[in-house]
Formats: sequence, structure tokens, C-alpha cells
Amino acid sequence: MIGRLNHVGVATPSIDASIALYRDMLGATSIEAPFDLPEQGVRVCFVNLPNSQIELIEPLGDDSPVLAFLAKNPKGGQHHICFEVPDILAARDAMVAKGATVLRGGIPRIGAHGVPVIFVHPKDMGGVLIELMAEPVH
Repeated sequence: MIGRLNHVGVATPSIDASIALYRDMLGATSIEAPFDLPEQGVRVCFVNLPNSQIELIEPLGDDSPVLAFLAKNPKGGQHHICFEVPDILAARDAMVAKGATVLRGGIPRIGAHGVPVIFVHPKDMGGVLIELMAEPVH
């Protein structure tokens, strides 16, 4: 059912500090400009890798869902793993049929790549928040 690993989401209290870390410490050379996703309460930035991406996620506003994560992990850390799926609705229905909890009522929303996404609760995924996203048009 799952396809390609699209990205690993990393929550951070500062996208600017994280950009410097990936650029200066790890040698990343392809880093996209940060942008706001107000409907999701986050500011994001993609670090492009040869085989995937790192999605840096910073809270945007006082009701950002990332604030609770950063309260538990003040320096930030791995927030989620994102896999591509050919059909987001079929993936959602399959997850629900298997007993998994799909967050936000299972209603897909448009993610940072401009395609529909859903999130599967970590309690059903071995402690890891899983994002499933419709395969992007390349």
C-alpha cells in the first residue's frame, strides 16, 4: 500500500537555526525557502536530499499542533514520517478498516506539497506519527 518515503518531518523551535544546522553541520546544499501553512498552524521548510526530504516544522500561532510536541521536546526532534500512496481515500479507508485512528476525522487536507494528506495516530503505528500523502505530480 505505501509507496516511496517522501520525507521525515522534524519539529523545531526555529527553522532558521535548523537550516543552519543542516547546511553547516551536514552539508545540505538544496534548502527551499520557508513558507507558512496557516491552516495547519505551521511554518515549513524542505531540505532536499538525493533520495528524500527533511521537512522542518516550526509552530505558527498559539494553537499550533506542534507546540505540544515541542513542550515535551524543547529542542525539537522527529515529528513524523511521510509515505506516498497512489490513492489517499483508499489508503484512509484501508487504515480505518484495519482499526487505525486517522486524525482529524479522516478528512484529507492539503499538505505542504499541495496534495491531500492524512495522519495516522502513533498509538496504532508503533509510536510513530505517520503521514500518508497522495503521490505528487513530478
